[in-house]
Amino acid sequence: MIILTVDKAKDWMKEIQKRMFDHKDQLTELDQAIGDGDHGINMARGFHEVVAKVNHTSYDSAADVLKSAAMTLMAKVGGASGPLYGTAFLKMSLAMQGKEVDQDVFKQAINDAVEGLQARGKADFGEKTMYDVWKQVANFLQEEDVQDWHGILEVCQATIEDTREMAATKGRASYLKERSKGHVDPGSMSSFYIFEALAEVLDLEE
Repeated sequence: MIILTVDKAKDWMKEIQKRMFDHKDQLTELDQAIGDGDHGINMARGFHEVVAKVNHTSYDSAADVLKSAAMTLMAKVGGASGPLYGTAFLKMSLAMQGKEVDQDVFKQAINDAVEGLQARGKADFGEKTMYDVWKQVANFLQEEDVQDWHGILEVCQATIEDTREMAATKGRASYLKERSKGHVDPGSMSSFYIFEALAEVLDLEE
């Protein structure tokens, strides 16, 4: 069964944009604690640009929607977030290219996104980055024949809580060393909103 059409891919981007706007202040506060303090602003601006792009473009496939989103994020979002999220969506689009996106294709796309994030961010699991959330979602999808996509949110939330007590070893947060413990990684939180938006779209009845 096809789970990601052009329309659903567009809807995913729109749902992400809503969440980034609604939670802009929260993401910024998280980033002020352990980063540059601009994550919420960057994510809200970036996905505003993505939605502006997809609303005025015709696409032949879901893969093309995600490629467009990737290129927009890379061009419009500063810091590490643009290249990292851009890489994730670009890898997903390449995995979907020329295929109808059923659950198996989507799972492979997430796997490819995770590999792209690891290569681009030089991150490993347990280093208190967004990679932790994406990796756990990929693991969950490999183990499950997903009926309710909201199940991935429990995985995200559990991972975020696990990483809260970790000391960061990557990015600006790593400068704080032990003092980064007790803080949620802003990239992990924005990743949660991306997957929350996905669940919202994929669980809607046709």
